[in-house]
Amino acid sequence: MNTLLGRRARVLAAATTMAGVVLVAGCTSTGGGSAGKSAAGGVRLARAGQLTTCTHLPYPPFQSEIDGKVQGFDVSLIDLVAKDLGVKQQILDTPFENFKTGAFLNSGECDVAAAGMTITAERAKHVDFSAPYFDATQAVLVGRKSGITSLAGLKAKGGKLGAQAQTTGEDYAKKQGFDPISFESSDAVINGLRTSQVQAVIIDYPVAQGWLKDKANADAFRLAGNLNTGEQYGFTVKKGNSKLLAAIDKALKDAKADGTYKKLYEKWIGPYSPSAASPAAS
Repeated sequence: MNTLLGRRARVLAAATTMAGVVLVAGCTSTGGGSAGKSAAGGVRLARAGQLTTCTHLPYPPFQSEIDGKVQGFDVSLIDLVAKDLGVKQQILDTPFENFKTGAFLNSGECDVAAAGMTITAERAKHVDFSAPYFDATQAVLVGRKSGITSLAGLKAKGGKLGAQAQTTGEDYAKKQGFDPISFESSDAVINGLRTSQVQAVIIDYPVAQGWLKDKANADAFRLAGNLNTGEQYGFTVKKGNSKLLAAIDKALKDAKADGTYKKLYEKWIGPYSPSAASPAAS
């Protein structure tokens, strides 16, 4: 399994409706908790004047760098939280494995984590999840000329399966009896398929859907299955950070009520159905 523990975190400015921002590379400032100040509603933030979001890039359409700015569905939703708090969102690109433990939340580097992360009981032992904001499914992507039509077909051919490390897609592959090759990012996953390191990959369906919007990808790859694994995404905060969690849940509720969620969903994900706005809690 690939690991990113040695990778340096990067500070990235989110593309918001509040102000134009640019990409900034470098190390994060240390500490954070004691230097923070209260925002609207008495929410304590790691750094005064900003809502610091941990994410892991790239993971389109939820978060990725587009024209030098970090944009996506998750980014847009957290922008709503930042606006309610009267601050701006700042994004910290970090290793995905820290999301499972809440490491960067606990250290005060980040206020919230937003990374297309599935709500699970195991993860909830370490972090507090927001209300679900997205119903997710997994997809199986293969080469167009592979002749593979399912995971069973891949297994029968003795083919290799790839997945992003530390994700529920990787967990699902293992439960199906595979020993998946792990890749550090979604870009690395599709590159593994493109370079024949693997003959199929499991990835979140919206990510696969986004890849196939590119003609070159659509000409080379196709979906061999859509796996309804009953997953839902949630944002996370440090355990016990009830005021920020309440602010996130309020922003999501308001966005669903006033049509903002629908507008953002259609922009970043695709065709919208009313059920998408009201996922049931796990």
